Amino acid sequence: MQTNRRPRGRQDHVDHRTTAEGTGTGTGTGTGTPAPARGAFVFSAADEERRHGVRRMKAIATGLLLLVALVYVCATWAEHTGAGPWSGYVAAAAEAGMVGALADWFAVTALFRHPLGLPIPHTAIIPKKKDQLGVTLGEFVGENFLSPDVVKARLQALGIGGRLGAWLAEPAHADRVTAELATALRGALTVLRDSDVQEIVGEAVTRRAETAEIAPAMGKTLQRVVADGGHRRAVDLVCTKAHDWLVTHGESVMDAVQGGAPGWTPRFVDRKIGDRVYKELLRFVTEMRDMPGHPARGAVDRFLADFAIDLQSDTQTRARVERLKSELLARGEVQDVIASAWTAVRSMIMSAAEDEQSELRLRVRSSLISLGSRLATDARLQGKVEGWIEGALVYVVTTYRTEITSLITDTVAGWDAGHTSRKIEAHIGRDLQFIRINGTVVGALAGLLIYSVSQAFGA
Repeated sequence: MQTNRRPRGRQDHVDHRTTAEGTGTGTGTGTGTPAPARGAFVFSAADEERRHGVRRMKAIATGLLLLVALVYVCATWAEHTGAGPWSGYVAAAAEAGMVGALADWFAVTALFRHPLGLPIPHTAIIPKKKDQLGVTLGEFVGENFLSPDVVKARLQALGIGGRLGAWLAEPAHADRVTAELATALRGALTVLRDSDVQEIVGEAVTRRAETAEIAPAMGKTLQRVVADGGHRRAVDLVCTKAHDWLVTHGESVMDAVQGGAPGWTPRFVDRKIGDRVYKELLRFVTEMRDMPGHPARGAVDRFLADFAIDLQSDTQTRARVERLKSELLARGEVQDVIASAWTAVRSMIMSAAEDEQSELRLRVRSSLISLGSRLATDARLQGKVEGWIEGALVYVVTTYRTEITSLITDTVAGWDAGHTSRKIEAHIGRDLQFIRINGTVVGALAGLLIYSVSQAFGA
């Protein structure tokens, strides 16, 4: 039996939102669905179908109550008119059936609202106890599903290591994982702003270069190069370029020499001196280019060897190199080059991620298949992987169990009490109406039995 009266209840303040129990039903819609209030559920088509089913079962249960009431009236009238002993049995059964039906109607109705709108104690249980039910549900989940022992036992029973290995060993699955990783990588690179990454890369490279002294490393490298004779090609190149330049710019060299001569010397003297200086310089460079044992080359070897030692041990030389390094790093051109490295790397990674036949994706795929094969057969590796997963999940449920269960508690607390009650009733109300029907039938049978026993013993 239903009533159109709205029950009155207390108001709960949860998370700065006020939800009224038994209120907030709204103005309704064309289909009879109450308009959802803030914090309420949205009733779907399936929910509406369930509510229609609940109403049909209510009608059946109420109709059965009216039927036994009518039978009771008729049987009582027949008993008073002397219809026979049978009328007493029928009346007793019908009377007990009415009592059972009314008692179960009260019990079922009291779960969701005040029966007949009367504020009887311990009724409208779900609207009143909604928040407490949320807390209890959260505690139940936390204690029975999010405990370390439960997580460990479940993971050990699953055998994740072997299953994961067998799954990854399949080429099709490895292709799928590779594709998903490539998609995630492309998404991450797309989200990242180039300016931010370039700034971070530039700062990281600059900080690393500033904190690391480069002179000793340069000295060791140069020392090995000189010892192996690797610098001689560079000397050959410099001598060749110097010779070619002198041949091409002979007039410029002679003009420069003449321009530095005193003003009182005759011009023809200056000319002869310039020509002489140019020829000697060209001869020196030519000999140095063509003679591997030229003394000047030996001087260069000794200079580079001494410089390599100074880079490693001489304080002043090392300090000069560090100052030069700092000056170079401070230049905008150098910073632009460092920052532009990210653009090149990003473009390379994006191209590799998009190309299914790229070396990057092929290597990732091959590595996944190899890992899966090992994981499927290597018990020791399986134990390691399962231990890592177990440790991670145990850490999560131990550290964040309160936050996880509070999601349940806070969500339930934010629900509107009236809509919560109607939502639950839509899902379980049809089964609850069978309680009313069963109460009517069982009550009638119990009443018949009691009356029969009473008659048998002459009560």
